[in-house]
Amino acid sequence: MPIAFEITIKGKVQGVFYRASTRDKATELGISGWCMNLDNGDVLIHAEGERVDLNALLLWCKVGPPKAKVDQVLNRETELKNYSGFRIKRA
Repeated sequence: MPIAFEITIKGKVQGVFYRASTRDKATELGISGWCMNLDNGDVLIHAEGERVDLNALLLWCKVGPPKAKVDQVLNRETELKNYSGFRIKRA
């Protein structure tokens, strides 16, 4: 049964290909949704899929791509929107 997570990544996560790497990992896991940079330097992710796949994405988010320095990952379950595919949103 699909669920949705809202994930906020804090740290050095902009300018290090975090969003593109998130899109690749989400696609690999069969997760739909989006990610975007926030004005405060964080990355926001809306991810939908099976709990086991979302948990795998959360584990990946704690490390991110090679040049990222993740300080904190915040997660909460949120409303399912039934997105198709995973994309990078621009503010």
